[in-house]
Amino acid sequence: MGGMGFLDTRARKLTTVYLPLCIFLFVLLFPFYWMAITAFKPNNELLSREGNPFWIIAPTLAHVKKLLFETSYPQWMWNTVLVSVVSTVFSLAASVFAAYAIERLRFSGAKHVGLAIFLAYLVPPSILFIPLASVVFQLGLFDTRLALILTYPTFLIPFCTWLLMGYFRSIPFELEECALIDGATRWQILVKIVLPLSVPGLISAGIFAFTLSWNEFIYALTFVSSSEIKTIPIGVVTELVEGDVYHWGSLMAGALFGSLPVAFIYSFFVEYYVSGMTGSVKE
Repeated sequence: MGGMGFLDTRARKLTTVYLPLCIFLFVLLFPFYWMAITAFKPNNELLSREGNPFWIIAPTLAHVKKLLFETSYPQWMWNTVLVSVVSTVFSLAASVFAAYAIERLRFSGAKHVGLAIFLAYLVPPSILFIPLASVVFQLGLFDTRLALILTYPTFLIPFCTWLLMGYFRSIPFELEECALIDGATRWQILVKIVLPLSVPGLISAGIFAFTLSWNEFIYALTFVSSSEIKTIPIGVVTELVEGDVYHWGSLMAGALFGSLPVAFIYSFFVEYYVSGMTGSVKE
């Protein structure tokens, strides 16, 4: 009976743990696999109706060469990194002050302000880009990286503020009260107590902000037209599609190379990301 129980437990574990995990991994990794084989598959295999579509017979680097040397993809990558990093840092700094003021200063109407900030994040970019376009044109920022750096925080700050509000709420008030009794200022409390304890939440909010700005499409499509200013999501779509001709190999290579930095960041900070998320939704 002991042996049969072991088999029953093993079979149950196989069906309830390993099988769902395998399905999840397949669904998660298959797009990367498809992009990889398409990026290194020659055109005759891509357009052929015969053969195995899930495998490469004669790999080629022609699509990668076209992407890197016949387009402005390296410049698109640099633009994306620059805009995403600067927008994330600026948005995270503003969100820290906003979230701390709402959650820790205990002023009247703080909860309503926090709810209003979260509702601002729910406003779709397809509505906001019209008035933002007018502001960008009036300031003379059209077709510049600064236009993207200044407009991305409009959707990054509300989300990061809401996320950090939940994490700041999980930090005991007693720590700040003890610091106030010892003569610490609010700035010292924020820098020396709250921020060190909020590192997982800051990393989680930073990863979210970086991902949102890295993949942003509508604002970049509206405010940028020059090829040397475009970001990856816009450059790949607009430069590698000529009428009804889709350069699928180069498209997939650009999508693959563009998704690797974000995947690397998630994998590198996964522990802080999970703890930051759990802390933000604890309350």
